[in-house]
Amino acid sequence: MSSSAIPAGRSLYDDDHELLRDTVRAFVDKHAAPHAERWRAEGKVDRVLFEEAAKAGILGFGIPEEYGGGGITDYRFNAVIGEEFSRDPVSDGLAGVALSNDIVIPYFTDLTDDAQKARWLPGIAAGKLVVAVAMTEPGTGSDLAGIATTAVRDGDDYVVNGSKVFISNGQNADLVVTAVRTGPDRHRGISLLVVEADREGFSRGRNLEKVGLHAQDTSELFFQDVRVPAANLLGEEGSGFAGLMRNLPQERISIASNAVASSEGVLERTLDYVKQRKAFGQPIGSFQNTRFELADMVTAVRVSRSYVDDLLARHSRGELTAVDAAAAKFWTTEQYVSVVGRCLQLHGGYGYMLEYRIAHDYLDSRVSTIYGGTTEIMKEIVGRDLGL
Repeated sequence: MSSSAIPAGRSLYDDDHELLRDTVRAFVDKHAAPHAERWRAEGKVDRVLFEEAAKAGILGFGIPEEYGGGGITDYRFNAVIGEEFSRDPVSDGLAGVALSNDIVIPYFTDLTDDAQKARWLPGIAAGKLVVAVAMTEPGTGSDLAGIATTAVRDGDDYVVNGSKVFISNGQNADLVVTAVRTGPDRHRGISLLVVEADREGFSRGRNLEKVGLHAQDTSELFFQDVRVPAANLLGEEGSGFAGLMRNLPQERISIASNAVASSEGVLERTLDYVKQRKAFGQPIGSFQNTRFELADMVTAVRVSRSYVDDLLARHSRGELTAVDAAAAKFWTTEQYVSVVGRCLQLHGGYGYMLEYRIAHDYLDSRVSTIYGGTTEIMKEIVGRDLGL
């Protein structure tokens, strides 16, 4: 058996994808690793990280070339970036860039008109405009149709009132794609407005203290009589729910792929640890229990990698279904949490010490079964598709 947890000879990628992988690794080593501890202590990354990512060609590469992006629509490039970010020990500081590429920027490329593209995309592509999407509210988690933040039309503006919570990139964001209620219908009464962070009445609350992902800013956002031009509406009024649903499969396959890569990174680091750590005069990796545990986990993660690679290929061809994405999301994230817990056990007492990366992995992994749709909601989607 190979000493690596990562399967060799994957057919999903070609040489161009692997060249990007090298670029991403170099970027992480230069622009993220030296600042990781400070970012965790401060609760957010430096804004310049987004600009450096843009210069390196790993932010906004899906934005059309005429607006300063790379014009690349092959999602496999996104997957390469997500994998390398997720495998790395400083992954919590890189989450905001991956979030921008996979989850937020598609709203600006796919739902905007030409005037909106010209207004926003150049700044996003240059990393000078940091983006976020605000869906979740204090009283509504997975129930997106239950949002209460309102946007009332007043002349050429909408007046927005309400609040959002658990918003990634919330402290750094300049542009916030905000789900608002413009009518009483649970679904057709939802619209999407882009709210600039410098508008009067918009404010950021706490940078929330989380169990893990300490370098990623996650915030409360407040809207008090915020006047937003109607020209900031994405699509037609009432089309917001469809816009949100449109991007969820990509969000969920992104989370799934990153969960597998995170599991691979944890296993790689644990393999190194058990080869070096000694007990009773021999490396703990030589004990049968250690071998069996790692054999079981590595094999399971390799199977998941093959499964997710197939779905990534389908997504690149425009064939990924919402059900497939939901299944992959709950399966891989539950596996990630399990792998981290078992690997921490192999570290013994040191696994409980924050000076060891496995302790941070343990804290960071837990949210993966919650964000992007909880495991329970994902199972509900899959179960309903079975006719149950």
